[in-house]
Amino acid sequence: MNIWIIDHYAVPPKYYPLARQTIFARKLGEKGHTVTVFCASSVHNSDLNLSNGADLFREETVDGVKYVYVTCRSYQGNGIRRILNMLEFARKLPAVCKQYERPDAVLACSMTLQACRQGIKLARKYGAKAVAQITDLWPETLIAYGIAGKCNPAVFYLRRIEKWIYTRADSVIFSMEGAYDYIREQHWEKSVPESRVYFINNGVDLEAFDYNKTHYTIADKDLDDLDTIKAVYVGSIRKVNNLGMLLDIAKAVRNPKVRFLIWGEGDERHLLEKRVEEEHISNVTFKGGVDKKYVAYISSKADINLLHSFESSIFRFGSSMNKMFDYFAAGKPIFCDFECRYNPAIETNSGECANGGDATSKAGALDDMLQKDLSQYGINARTAAEEKYNFDVLSERLIRVLE
Repeated sequence: MNIWIIDHYAVPPKYYPLARQTIFARKLGEKGHTVTVFCASSVHNSDLNLSNGADLFREETVDGVKYVYVTCRSYQGNGIRRILNMLEFARKLPAVCKQYERPDAVLACSMTLQACRQGIKLARKYGAKAVAQITDLWPETLIAYGIAGKCNPAVFYLRRIEKWIYTRADSVIFSMEGAYDYIREQHWEKSVPESRVYFINNGVDLEAFDYNKTHYTIADKDLDDLDTIKAVYVGSIRKVNNLGMLLDIAKAVRNPKVRFLIWGEGDERHLLEKRVEEEHISNVTFKGGVDKKYVAYISSKADINLLHSFESSIFRFGSSMNKMFDYFAAGKPIFCDFECRYNPAIETNSGECANGGDATSKAGALDDMLQKDLSQYGINARTAAEEKYNFDVLSERLIRVLE
């Protein structure tokens, strides 16, 4: 098949770390399919732009994957320039796509909704299979995180686009297992029958993970300390990630051997480090930013890997955090400190979850977990990575939908 993947943010992972589309493109190519990834030239959370602006688009092949960078203005933050950037990509996409051979299938991704809608339209225009891939529930996420109310005009606008996508696509792929519950909540069952809805979660490229684990190691006295219980978090340190709660949990943990090791960067890091110093939180260490290739080694050296977030109503539909699947591959127990239905870590018996409550109750759940023999959790995690969440397995499921 000739497959187009349309995703506003799917630049090569060396520029921006979200690799789902790149890995799918590479795996599909290995199976004999022709794949082209269309994305915006602007790199999210960066000053980098992959096009000089003189041309409508620029093409580049990276690690065997062909990318087409649609020239779009750069932006910072979430202001008007980002909105214009979203609209610009969707507007320019048809003129760029007509330069390429007609596709057999178009995989149009939900970030942004405007780009996803344009992808469905292009599939219809070229007589191709139209598949929508939904990895974030917009605008429901805006509501869940208190960014916008249910009656906000922007929510109504985005909801109309969202429903249009679901009803016009031949198939809809969600990355969260409970997404059809969302369809039911919206009373869209007649327009979006369950027979057209599929679930393909995020996953891990096991071959790359195991290679990185062996070849990209770091010397770290805390990771090598055999006398402590290493609870590891790897991820960005921003307000949306709620690392302040993790500090509260660390303060409340009773087990004196637990050490919270936090790898990552973000605009809240210095504020949280100040809290650690002022409040004398002796069991937390911020390790700084780390390249993605070192995550395999770090998470594999942990005694327990921390899946951390806000308590949010959005998790009633499930979770498919990228870091969760690295944790599976690491073969170590997972502790989830937020309430989540359809939780892969729990469904595969790879760890435990603190279901709601304050920091003290979450810390108590972690203390209780650490009193158990955790070895089977780690075995189950690695087995899940190999049998359920390896991108070799997921790409086969994707091909069946595309066909």
